[in-house]
Amino acid sequence: MTSKIDARLTELGIELSAPGEPAGNYLPFVLTGNLLFMSGQVPIEHGVRKYIGKLGREISVAEGQKAAALCVVNLLAKLKIACGGDLDRVRRCVKVVGFVNSAPEFCEQPKVINGASDLLVSVFGDAGRHARSAVGMGSLPSGVAVEIEAVFEIVT
Repeated sequence: MTSKIDARLTELGIELSAPGEPAGNYLPFVLTGNLLFMSGQVPIEHGVRKYIGKLGREISVAEGQKAAALCVVNLLAKLKIACGGDLDRVRRCVKVVGFVNSAPEFCEQPKVINGASDLLVSVFGDAGRHARSAVGMGSLPSGVAVEIEAVFEIVT
């Protein structure tokens, strides 16, 4: 039987690929109690980093929103593994932190991270609404435009 969240992903045309391995000495997620802390995800599609550049220079707000949404797709792939393959175990998204590779004069980070927040709400409904930070950074790994990390409450 297909889970409710898997059915919703299909409706949205989202396919979760097998996630890659961590790029360093860290875990992709840590479960403590019923809180699942997810490591930051960057916009990678089919093993290729996408959306390289700074917001306010090479990357537009609309492209940044797409980058943030792609980060969430990658986050969901790892979240599914953390939930033993069952995304219906997600009780709610608690917190999202969005890092935006920004030109010094760029100040629309919240608009960029809406790409992540909007997708989480589309997937999980009200359980996808979360507390959030959206911050500008001088650089991000491999020059990507956005990185997203999150905390979820899950049914253990």
